[in-house]
Amino acid sequence: MPPSAPAATRCSSPWHSLRRDPQVDIRPATLADLPQLLALVRRYWEFEGIGDFSALRVEIVLQELLATAARGAIFVADEQGMLLGYLAVVLLTSIEHQGLMGEIDEFYLLPEARSRGTGTRLLATAEAALARRGCVRLQLQLGAANALASDFYRRHGYAARAGYQLLDKPLR
Repeated sequence: MPPSAPAATRCSSPWHSLRRDPQVDIRPATLADLPQLLALVRRYWEFEGIGDFSALRVEIVLQELLATAARGAIFVADEQGMLLGYLAVVLLTSIEHQGLMGEIDEFYLLPEARSRGTGTRLLATAEAALARRGCVRLQLQLGAANALASDFYRRHGYAARAGYQLLDKPLR
């Protein structure tokens, strides 16, 4: 952090202690952010072509994640009360990696907020908060055709895990 940057804030939440910027505040989301957060999630799903958006179901999941720090966290980029983007991370315990892991579930910035360093700050804030929580690894899934996102993550040290592929199966 540059010497001129303000000191980190302190709070009882395990997700606080984050860097501040006078124009865009990167911080943990709160229940008060829910309406704007829900709108951003809808935009992300449209952007990614994810179908079956149910505002009520998504809102319930967001509420659970915001209310239960053991499940993960959501970080937001807030510019004077307007959310520009969010990064949602969920937590799991890994035997293989011998500890707590995070997985970036969703990461979205409004188009006008891109290429301004806001995404980099959101990611760095999440990584630092997860490290403080004791996470040993952070992973994510990325659409194969999303070259811009792939380049972004690679610039920040992420790489494909050699010898592995992602498989999944819907349970409902």
